[in-house]
Amino acid sequence: MSTNTLFKLEQNESYALIEWKEESLVQNNYEELENVVRLLFKKEYANMILNISKVTELDGYGVSAIRKGTKICSNESGLFVVVNKDEGVVERLDQAKIENLTILNTVREGVDAIYLNDLENDFGDSDGEEENEYGNESSDYGDDY
Repeated sequence: MSTNTLFKLEQNESYALIEWKEESLVQNNYEELENVVRLLFKKEYANMILNISKVTELDGYGVSAIRKGTKICSNESGLFVVVNKDEGVVERLDQAKIENLTILNTVREGVDAIYLNDLENDFGDSDGEEENEYGNESSDYGDDY
């Protein structure tokens, strides 16, 4: 576990938890979030939980940092989970229309979502069966149908 003035970082083998300590994620501090996300990516973390439950102020720079974290994790089939209950912050993130963004109320829900995502990825990888565009494996209908 490492601590910074802006965040606390906890890492385990399945995910990393970034506890944001500030009440804002804005232009003057968003780079710290981007830096820690890049560091975790270099350490091969595909699952990250950003707990911004204390955040009440989020600007475009903060949204951009969250968008980058989400993209990095989703490109690796992982999850970037944002934890926040503040209606204003959640609404701001919803308006940003960040693809694959997961917003939950508690860290525990985030951990559960990551484990479920990992299970889905494991099952998806082990299927090994090709599906055609209609979702079935092959057609038993013959050429005339």
